[in-house]
Amino acid sequence: MATSFVRSNTAIFFISMSLVLLLAAGVYASNRLLTHWLLVKGLEQTYTAWADTVYDTLQPREVKDTAVLPQTLDGLRMTLTSDGRSNAYHEQVVTLQNSVESGGAAPGVLHFSILPSAMETRDGPQSAAWAAPEWEEKNLFLAPQTMADAKVAALSSPRVLAIPDMNAAGQFGKNALIVYPAKDANSRSLIALVSTATIMKSLSPLLFSVSAAIGGLCLISFLFAGILLWMRFREQLQTSKNIQYLAHHDTLTGLPNRAVFNARLSEALRFAQAKASNIGVMIIDVDKFKEINDTHGHGIGDVFLQIIADRLKSVFSGHLVARLSGDEFAVMLTSVSDTGRMTRLAADMISATDPPCNIDGREIKISLSIGLARATDGSWRSSRLLHCADLALYRAKHEGRSTFCWYTPDLDAEAQKRKEIEHGLVKALKFDQLKLKYQPQYALGDGSLKGYEALIRWEHPTKGMMRPDSFIPIAEDTGLIEEIGNWVLEQACREAARWSDSNRRVAINMSPAQFAAGDIQKRVARALQTSGLAPQRLEIEITESLLISNTDAVVHTLRQIRDMGVSIAMDDFGTGYSSLSYLSLFPFDKIKIDKAFIQNLGKDASTDAIVTSIVGLGRSLNVTITAEGVETEDQAILLRAAGCDLIQGYLYGKPDDIQVHEAVQADMTEKIRSARTSWVKQSASPQSELPICSAREPQDDVEPAKPDNGSSAKFPAGSPLKAAVAVSGS
Repeated sequence: MATSFVRSNTAIFFISMSLVLLLAAGVYASNRLLTHWLLVKGLEQTYTAWADTVYDTLQPREVKDTAVLPQTLDGLRMTLTSDGRSNAYHEQVVTLQNSVESGGAAPGVLHFSILPSAMETRDGPQSAAWAAPEWEEKNLFLAPQTMADAKVAALSSPRVLAIPDMNAAGQFGKNALIVYPAKDANSRSLIALVSTATIMKSLSPLLFSVSAAIGGLCLISFLFAGILLWMRFREQLQTSKNIQYLAHHDTLTGLPNRAVFNARLSEALRFAQAKASNIGVMIIDVDKFKEINDTHGHGIGDVFLQIIADRLKSVFSGHLVARLSGDEFAVMLTSVSDTGRMTRLAADMISATDPPCNIDGREIKISLSIGLARATDGSWRSSRLLHCADLALYRAKHEGRSTFCWYTPDLDAEAQKRKEIEHGLVKALKFDQLKLKYQPQYALGDGSLKGYEALIRWEHPTKGMMRPDSFIPIAEDTGLIEEIGNWVLEQACREAARWSDSNRRVAINMSPAQFAAGDIQKRVARALQTSGLAPQRLEIEITESLLISNTDAVVHTLRQIRDMGVSIAMDDFGTGYSSLSYLSLFPFDKIKIDKAFIQNLGKDASTDAIVTSIVGLGRSLNVTITAEGVETEDQAILLRAAGCDLIQGYLYGKPDDIQVHEAVQADMTEKIRSARTSWVKQSASPQSELPICSAREPQDDVEPAKPDNGSSAKFPAGSPLKAAVAVSGS
């Protein structure tokens, strides 16, 4: 680019200079031609008045005297003097000299030369008598051809003609020639040598004025052309600078871009190898930047990135900070490359994000994840160092974000494993290796089977059946979750439509990534239409993380899905930080208590308080409460006592095929009912230590039963479950 620019402007410069030189030559030539024309016209006008005297004097006497003689007297010759010239010649010279001396001729005549007539130049002894006068032999002219031109004009010109002495360079001599050509063959011609000093002096003011005008116009044209050229050159120079800047810098933040960072890093690694020093690199990613763009708009997102760039430059002053992509930055550390100081800088950067930024009155929290890597020997290359920092960044994101992690060799194995899973998922979708397993959901009130939750499994050809937690996070990172989620939705609807019991519901988990793709309501409608499944039998389970990003758009989509008749459930309730606020934004049909609370049920007073609160919240909002992860009868009894509606877990069935669950459905129902009956009997006994009845009765208003094994579920001291239980009269 730079070479092309220099060549272009060099060519323009030489062309411009050539035009200037041509213009100057044109001005000079026009001046010379104008001077020549004015000089010729002035000389002709001045010396034409002497023409009558000249022609009368040049009329040969011999011709006059013999004009009446017969033409047969061809042998008659003129009388010659001792110098070889005729008497008539001498008489004419004397007459003309007298005319010059007396002032009868125009001023300025210096010498003259009489040329013979055509009759006189015929063969004869007198032809040698017309030798050139002495002044012709002297070098009196700048242009040697001046005299020759005058002699040619004397024989051919029909009028008096002035021939200035001007050479090829345009210089004028002091003299000029005035040609009085012969009028006929019997007449002689005269060439007069005249001075041009007087007439040139008279022409000087006019020539100066005309030349000054032409020169001024040329100068103005030159200046105008120069200004245009300078403006164009300046514009091109500025454009070139802008192009160079844009090629090496990020336009939004002003930081160097990826190309500059890679080049500087490669150069630094070469120097480090020569000096046996170390190089450190940090890859910094803005957490959930897409959510900021979606929530606040791209304009605020751009300002947000500029604020982050300023904080990066503040913390890493003196080091190379670059923007690699939309929300990814990089820092190269050369002077501070030991582990301790790099760790301290990373911690300082995390601390620098504590103060939130305020943009247009909106307070936005800054969260950064940082991956650190260090080149410890000369074998490192820039691509390898950046890759290692990327791996560390990936771990930092999966460890909770807003933190930093160092690269360790085991990250390579994890990356390889992720890559294998990613490639395997593509094949799994292509070769139908994904399967759906179902976990039943039973009603605690009457023990009836209400429905199933569809859970995906990967039937790997070499690793066997793989659980979703081993591949779903990778699918979300790589974007495959959208295709997988669509497959689960369509497959679950098709299979549920074929169930023998048309009252059984099917619950499907949806990832936030599926909503991010958009048009999820259209996919749900298409799945229901193609499968023929009644909308009332479909239940969509979402997590709070979906609502955190772009809440308004998600709530609008959920309302459209619910308007179809599909139920919406909040999964993993209680694990987020703003569940209650989301319940006020959208009227969910079901709340699922996370299994983390169920595992400690009856063992920890705070857990019991949370479960009791969730059940009470569901009662007040008229929302169905489902407990997942139930593995013991004690947990089921306590949930029954608390007033929970539905339960699912390994106690009543692991994820499996529908046929397996349908085969044992009657046994499971009887198990729940018998446990309930035993619970009621024991709770009615005066000696029973276990209070019965909950703050909210199950759906069929039947009292909870004692466990089959006759054991009593014990409440911790001060347990809210115990405090909320009252003796029922039924």
